[in-house]
Amino acid sequence: METEPDSEVPHANGETEEEREREGGEAEETMEESGEERESDLEETEAEEEEEEEEESSEIDDEDCERRRMECLDEMSDLEKQFLDLKEKLFRERLDQVKVKLDEVLTGKAGEYREPLATLQKNMQLRTQVAGVYKELCLQVIKHKHECEIQGAKQHLESERILLFDTMKNELLEKIRRLEEDKQSVDITSEWWSDEVRMKKCKKRTHLSHLERKKKPALVSGPYIVYMLRDIDILEDWTAIKKAKAALIPLKKKSDSRQLSVRCEGGTLFYEGERFSKGNTVLLEVNDESPA
Repeated sequence: METEPDSEVPHANGETEEEREREGGEAEETMEESGEERESDLEETEAEEEEEEEEESSEIDDEDCERRRMECLDEMSDLEKQFLDLKEKLFRERLDQVKVKLDEVLTGKAGEYREPLATLQKNMQLRTQVAGVYKELCLQVIKHKHECEIQGAKQHLESERILLFDTMKNELLEKIRRLEEDKQSVDITSEWWSDEVRMKKCKKRTHLSHLERKKKPALVSGPYIVYMLRDIDILEDWTAIKKAKAALIPLKKKSDSRQLSVRCEGGTLFYEGERFSKGNTVLLEVNDESPA
């Protein structure tokens, strides 16, 4: 009898535990819902606060911007002034450095000046040596040209001397030939003069025989020329013809046996239809076709 109520107690306890668990879950759910509501409320309040702060900050930003703009302008003016001062200072320092460098260059102490100067001096020495060699070669070339010109002048002189010798030799031979011809003509002239002297000495001969001998035509061969002049006139004409022929170079001439018309009347010579008197100038032209 006593065991029955004990078996009923655990069953009642199990039911109470389940109810507690249910109540605990419901409580947790209500707590979560309340927490979410609080969070949403907090977010709304924060958004409202931010909007209020933005409105207040927009009013303050204009004043801050103006103030900061003035500050920036002051800083920019200060920076510009400092920049100009630094620029002037840098310019002066640079100018001083350039002056110092110029003094070093003028005195020959600058390293940047010595190295190029040494290079230039080396190049100058090299070019001087090359110029000396070139000068020697030019002198040798000029010497060779001078020797060649001297040799050419000597050869030209020798050739001109030989040519002059041959020319003078030919001229002298021609003069000798002319002199021989003149000598022959002089011999003939002397014969004519001797004949005339003998004729004068032989005045004992009759004048008639002299006229007959003078009128007697002379027999000649070749071109038949009959002179009716005095012996002295004939001799002068003949000598002039011989001298004119001697002045020309003898060439082969074709023989022409034609008869020329020559006559003399009253001291006037008629030759081929032309009239010649004493004292007239006679020009004799000799060519290849003229009779010898």
